[in-house]
Amino acid sequence: MCILPRSYLLSSQKKLTDEYKQLMKAFVTGGTGFVGSHLVDALIAHPEYEEVRCLVRSSNKWLEGKKFTRVEGALNDLKTIAKALDDIDIIFHVAGVVRARTQKEFDLANVHATEDLIRVAQKKKVSNMIILSSLAGVGPSFGEPLDESDDLKPISMYGESKKKMEEVIHKIAGKNDSIKIIRPPAVYGPRESDIYTFFKTFSKGICPIVGDGNHPRLSMVYVSDLVNGIIKASEKKEPGVHTYFITGPEDYNWNQIRSVTEVVMGKKTIPIKIKPGWVKKIAGVIEGSASLFGKYPVVNREKANEMIMEWTCTSQKAKKELGYIPSMSLEEGISRAIHWYKKHNWL
Repeated sequence: MCILPRSYLLSSQKKLTDEYKQLMKAFVTGGTGFVGSHLVDALIAHPEYEEVRCLVRSSNKWLEGKKFTRVEGALNDLKTIAKALDDIDIIFHVAGVVRARTQKEFDLANVHATEDLIRVAQKKKVSNMIILSSLAGVGPSFGEPLDESDDLKPISMYGESKKKMEEVIHKIAGKNDSIKIIRPPAVYGPRESDIYTFFKTFSKGICPIVGDGNHPRLSMVYVSDLVNGIIKASEKKEPGVHTYFITGPEDYNWNQIRSVTEVVMGKKTIPIKIKPGWVKKIAGVIEGSASLFGKYPVVNREKANEMIMEWTCTSQKAKKELGYIPSMSLEEGISRAIHWYKKHNWL
């Protein structure tokens, strides 16, 4: 009689378990955008996902040629979304509006659309949801990084819409729902088009700095670290609403960002330090000029209110509960972003 070693039996059992492990199907909103497209890339490459369905309103954009299931429609098309949620195991809600002229526009896209999605998911018995919020929904910090226990005190219409969104989530979450709210600070990396304007100006030899360069401080997160945090949050299945800041390894000031960018670009720049009062005036001029062409610019009055404040947060809760550890240093992150911008002729 042959008696097999216990270690062999355990190893064989694990292999069988892995072989018959049920693969998951994900539904993603905002998958053609900056953060969403990086998330979709990660899910497609993830061994535990057999299908990634993405809600696409028009162009596939960054998803072109990739292995995903296209669901054509918009967030207000509830019949399409209901059908798309058939057999879905998890929802990643990344879509949202970051620039708009009125609070109503922000609320329609960020509050009401989120509520509708959750209610449809509840009817379809999809309980695992990850929803992207923002540090803007909590508001600026004042000397100490914010954590999840801090009150929500936004100072912009965008931030107000994220606050309302989070409040709605807590109000309508069912007893079996496991909803994870993710709050990133400023996100940077390949495909990003707002912070990119800083690098574009930098490439011309000019470095605009709000304040004295040492203050205000800000938190930033490289997009792959954020995606890693989102996926780790998706693995938490306990019922309830769980909120996490997902940020980079440390906070920064504009002098640090300027110094690192100069090294990466191999270019010295002229720092132009702008007093907070002037930031608002300049933003007003830019917004007014852009309106003549029917556009709403990256630098606007709303953004100016945020630019002059300190925006820092801590990921200690995510580290403790999810095992999240950011790995991208500022130097490596900026280097990768600029390399991508140059490769794709953005710089």
